Amino acid sequence: MEYKNYLNETIMNVKPSGIRRFFDIVSEMDDVISLSIGEPDFKTPWHVRKAGIDSLENGKTWYSPNRGFKNLCQEISAFVDRKYSLTYDPESEVLVSVGGSEALDIAIRCIVNPGDEVLMHQPSFVCYEPLTMMCGATPVVIDTKEENSFRLTAQELESAITPKSKLLILSYPNNPTGAILRKEDLEALAEVVIRHDLIVISDEIYSELTYSGKHVSIATIPGMRERTVVINGFSKAFAMTGWRLGYAMGPKEIIAMMTKLHQYCIMSAPTVAQYAAIEALKNGDKDIEKMRNEYDMRRRLVVGTFNAMGLECFEPNGAFYCFPCIKSTGLTSEEFCTKLLSSKKVAIVPGNAFGDCGEGFVRVSYSYSLKHLKVALSRIKEFLEEL
Repeated sequence: MEYKNYLNETIMNVKPSGIRRFFDIVSEMDDVISLSIGEPDFKTPWHVRKAGIDSLENGKTWYSPNRGFKNLCQEISAFVDRKYSLTYDPESEVLVSVGGSEALDIAIRCIVNPGDEVLMHQPSFVCYEPLTMMCGATPVVIDTKEENSFRLTAQELESAITPKSKLLILSYPNNPTGAILRKEDLEALAEVVIRHDLIVISDEIYSELTYSGKHVSIATIPGMRERTVVINGFSKAFAMTGWRLGYAMGPKEIIAMMTKLHQYCIMSAPTVAQYAAIEALKNGDKDIEKMRNEYDMRRRLVVGTFNAMGLECFEPNGAFYCFPCIKSTGLTSEEFCTKLLSSKKVAIVPGNAFGDCGEGFVRVSYSYSLKHLKVALSRIKEFLEEL
């Protein structure tokens, strides 16, 4: 059969993830040290795991309500109020999803129509552009710059807006750069968003991993709560990647639409993960602080080592990635990562996997142990010396 005649053309034309491409290569090699995947090396805290185990042992294995257990929605609402001064009604403005990824997918699908333009800054996580294309909408990429600390500026946003612009996707703290936005940055962006009557999806999955000051959500800026959907989850802050649990918060009209789509494509998030998440939100603040302090120590080591090697590295103030510039080597991002992997068996991700403006950079995750990082950094240093 000629299967291309039967398959969806839009999805066929979407490029595979550049992150996963390197991950697949690494999985076929022996003795590789990988700094390529954004996954905490910590185990989910024991008290959180125990809550999940107890739910299984007590036979709590049924479907949950579509939007998630009521007490989990209440704990999410209390957590974001306490942490970020975000106020959401747990009865109508919170939706529990299968990871932050599902929440992003259904939020985009519920907001945009074919022909709409979706504004997004890059470098950024790899899913926003493909998800937009799969909806028949048009991604409008705004390149952020190292000299601006990879922040999206109000001027850059303004210059990209057209009569077809409908949605802005914000992703701070940022993957892959580690950049953050300050309150004054968000206020300037909000003025443009409100003036042009845009909706915002704010991906704040790394909100708890902020090392310089406190994370500020754009939804707290006056006039923005009613036009913002905030996406977050448990993977990064609580080391719960495999539990696959996230959440969305926003105006009840948008959350109702997202819940309808969620009903048909997923139905409900995993029950055992929800019981674990309730415990994480109630009693996990010290776990977050411990892991964040460890990441901060690793961050300073990795950034300092890259700068000492001669690879200029922007200081990341959020997430658990750094984004060193490799232009001085004369290699492209792909060449650098491929040669490093083949000669030194260290896996990192080419910067252009996160958008064309990431060319000349590489993403290095420091969500790994100090021992792991030190060996990898030593091999990268050898690689540079041999170049």
